[in-house]
Amino acid sequence: MVKITIKNRKNQNVVIIVEENKNSNNLAFIAHELSGCKEQPHIETYADAFKEKGFTVIRFDTTNTFGESDGDYADATVTNYYEDLEDVIEWAKDKEWYREPFWLAGHSLGGITIALYSQKYPEKIKAIAPTSTVVSGKLSIDLPKYENIEEIKKRGWIQEKRGVKLKYSHIEDRLKYDLLENVNKMNFPVMLMVGSLDKSTPLKHQQILFDKLPDKKEIYVIEGSEHTFKKEEHLKQVKKIFLDWIDLNL
Repeated sequence: MVKITIKNRKNQNVVIIVEENKNSNNLAFIAHELSGCKEQPHIETYADAFKEKGFTVIRFDTTNTFGESDGDYADATVTNYYEDLEDVIEWAKDKEWYREPFWLAGHSLGGITIALYSQKYPEKIKAIAPTSTVVSGKLSIDLPKYENIEEIKKRGWIQEKRGVKLKYSHIEDRLKYDLLENVNKMNFPVMLMVGSLDKSTPLKHQQILFDKLPDKKEIYVIEGSEHTFKKEEHLKQVKKIFLDWIDLNL
């Protein structure tokens, strides 16, 4: 495992973990959720599954999260998470271990970023796993937690984590994105996964996306799990699903 710091398009530091398999012809990039980091247990579980199958695996902290990269969580947006993913992949292109087509996995906000990338560059993609993914800004604001959206807008922030308030501009940015608009471009294996108790990116949102995806698709529900897979029993289930899905599409 090697930890590397690169500069993104805004000249901010982005910290990356490279786990290279020198004998591998397969490559996977993994993206975390809003406020997440590359060392979260479920992100490491995804990485472990790919590594067991002989992949070179890249994890990184976006900017504007609570990881090692630059920025402030208050300023986090889909756009900045997506741009960092794009910048990490661009940085990787001249490395000895770089391979196309590659695999992408991501959770929640990381899920929508990998899906957006796959829609923009479908020729680069082998398969993707957008787990508990944000499907669109419109669906997000239809959730009960945003029922007082005008009041949230007036106060200027959405939620507070570790004493940092995420700006309302996050919602304005999220509303620019909708995976359903270009879903027909995702003509490669897609694996969706969601917790049965997920209130942020619920099963009904995943089902809307699943129904519109082309044929190469699977969806799994982790019974008893909330938005982020945390319990050991759930992580074991998640890993097995990933291992089986990778085998199916290698």
